[in-house]
Amino acid sequence: MSRVLIAGLGHMGISHALAHHSMPGSNIVGLVNRSKVDLPDELSPYPMYHSFEEGMTSQPDIVVIATYSDSHADYACAAMDAGAHVFVEKPLATTVADAQRVVKKAQETNRKLVVGYILRYHPSWITLINEARKLGPPYVFRLNLNQQSSGSHWETHKALMQTTSPIVDCGVHYVDVMCQITDATPLRVHGMGVRLSDEIASDMYNYGHFQVIFSDNSVGWYEAGWGPMISETAFFVKDIVSPNGSVSITEGNKGASADVEGHTRVGGILVHTDNEDKLITMPDEPDHQALCDAEQQFMLDAVEQDIDLEQHMDNAVQSLAICLAADESIRTGKAVELAGTST
Repeated sequence: MSRVLIAGLGHMGISHALAHHSMPGSNIVGLVNRSKVDLPDELSPYPMYHSFEEGMTSQPDIVVIATYSDSHADYACAAMDAGAHVFVEKPLATTVADAQRVVKKAQETNRKLVVGYILRYHPSWITLINEARKLGPPYVFRLNLNQQSSGSHWETHKALMQTTSPIVDCGVHYVDVMCQITDATPLRVHGMGVRLSDEIASDMYNYGHFQVIFSDNSVGWYEAGWGPMISETAFFVKDIVSPNGSVSITEGNKGASADVEGHTRVGGILVHTDNEDKLITMPDEPDHQALCDAEQQFMLDAVEQDIDLEQHMDNAVQSLAICLAADESIRTGKAVELAGTST
């Protein structure tokens, strides 16, 4: 049975803790959060630590890192140096160099490193990717996730934007989807963004979008915005086009954009080929907690079955590199050429 420490008890951290609470292969040895936090009843009996260093005294076998992005790299490396395997929420780090440092540490210490790309465990998104790959390149990717946030949700977004923009925090998920569909190399990124609120730092923006060009002539567009001013119209677009047709999520814009459960929900996939449409229905989709359960089960399996994670880690660095290049493009007003970013 693996001894598990969960660091960071925001929405994702609590979900990961609940996953390990329910798994027979896990023994939670501690929870870490800098401030007092209201916990579900199931988690209240576990030891609480108020710093990562204090939590590591529990000698975990696995550390789940769900803290703010700027701490991910240092915490992951420290955990692996202490002998623990690591699950780290996306993004893996806030710079490509730090992401590569974490991967190198995993290789040097022979520890497992899993990055929290939740869509990789969703059967509907797996179907979407497979159907798109059948069409063949070049692809046009039209993907977005905008969130009209207010109250506590806006406070959370403002806290995140102290270090990470929306297109990086959310974009890594959807760039990862692009890269799973096309096997081509990303070449160049163009980005644009704007600060729509005086409540965030002057050097941060809460709306952005970018275009990425791949070596097979595929092009990808991604858009993300956070805040009370964001529109609820067309906030969830997932559309992939190729010379042979298109694949689209049909149910994405139902409900509220701030509903986390809706961010992974597919409902149905419309496949269009040769002027014919085929609707693939997706009944009984897993909810957010079930997806977190699947992520953490994969973490346990990776350790117990010694799963090779080299491709997984390389993909995590590549998707982060694209989103950070978009952030650089927004800040400099220039397109960014991508050099090799593999590990």
